[in-house]
Amino acid sequence: MSGIFNNIYEGKTVLITGDTGFKGSWLTLWLLNLGANVVGFALKPKTERDNYVICNLNDKVIHINGDIRDYKSILEIFSKYEPEIVFHLAAQALVLDSYRDPIYTYNTNVMGTVNLFEAVRNTSSVKVAINITSDKCYENREWIYGYREIDTMGGKDPYSASKGASEIITSSYLRSFFNQDSTANIASVRAGNVIGGGDWADNRIFPDCMRALMSDKPIIIRNPRAVRPWQHVLEPLSGYLTLGSLLYTDGKKYSGAWNFGPLSKNMVSVRQLVEETIRQWGSGKYILENETDSIEEANLLHLDISKAVNELKWSPVFDLRQTLKFTIEEYKIDNLTSEEIFSQQSDHIEKYIKLRKKIEVDRNA
Repeated sequence: MSGIFNNIYEGKTVLITGDTGFKGSWLTLWLLNLGANVVGFALKPKTERDNYVICNLNDKVIHINGDIRDYKSILEIFSKYEPEIVFHLAAQALVLDSYRDPIYTYNTNVMGTVNLFEAVRNTSSVKVAINITSDKCYENREWIYGYREIDTMGGKDPYSASKGASEIITSSYLRSFFNQDSTANIASVRAGNVIGGGDWADNRIFPDCMRALMSDKPIIIRNPRAVRPWQHVLEPLSGYLTLGSLLYTDGKKYSGAWNFGPLSKNMVSVRQLVEETIRQWGSGKYILENETDSIEEANLLHLDISKAVNELKWSPVFDLRQTLKFTIEEYKIDNLTSEEIFSQQSDHIEKYIKLRKKIEVDRNA
């Protein structure tokens, strides 16, 4: 992967909070392929099928089990390993879980953000820190327009509200503590509904699809008409890594908030996603849950990515068919060893990079 992201990550110590999570583990894998020295801080993986476990990442990084709510532990790790670049992904990441335990959600997603930036503020080695939040940080008005980085933060459910608060905290720290050239360059990033191999979270539509299809059971759809911005995990990660490299080289110019959403044609309903997944899988069926018994969620939500396209020269690569092709391949791994799974995912990264480069060449021709 020589040359990509200007080789910024090669040989650098990169700290990832939440490295055992779905997106965190994929980011860890990509950074390992870029030659970074990865330090991870997170809770233990939830299942033996999680991406972090099946890729055997624990043997490839320095990992410390811990809770983002514990500021003393976080600061000790920053002090010990002196990271240059930090990606913050440790979070409570599910809407339904936020209804069940709002206190834990707010403590993790709000105070966890404060703890992270306090550690950055008190660690001179840090040059770049990026807070990964969610498209649900926006006050959702169910309009047809994509949300821009300047739109209002908010959220009805505790999860969305906590992510909006995390964004406001990031903005506050940027303006209060990281606005001088001598300070770290910080940013926040928002993505759409991310899917990819190794995600087995409960109450998330694609893991639900995989569990059902693998056991020959019908897929239960909770909110069939909800339209979401579906994207493979490599899409937003490529944006985060692009932004991180530019923050490292060009400083304050790239501080602030950024959206990394998918192509507009990937904006389809949950029902359409399930139907295309069944088609690519080759078999399966679904049933609709009684919607009146479901906890209310947003029906329409997508991101305006104009800022990233124009200022970072980043753009999405995959359409929905390619997104699902890669993702389904990443779930069909029953007969593979951890090293073979690691190699498969690394190969997917290589293929993604080649396709991205081709699109960039065609665009500039």
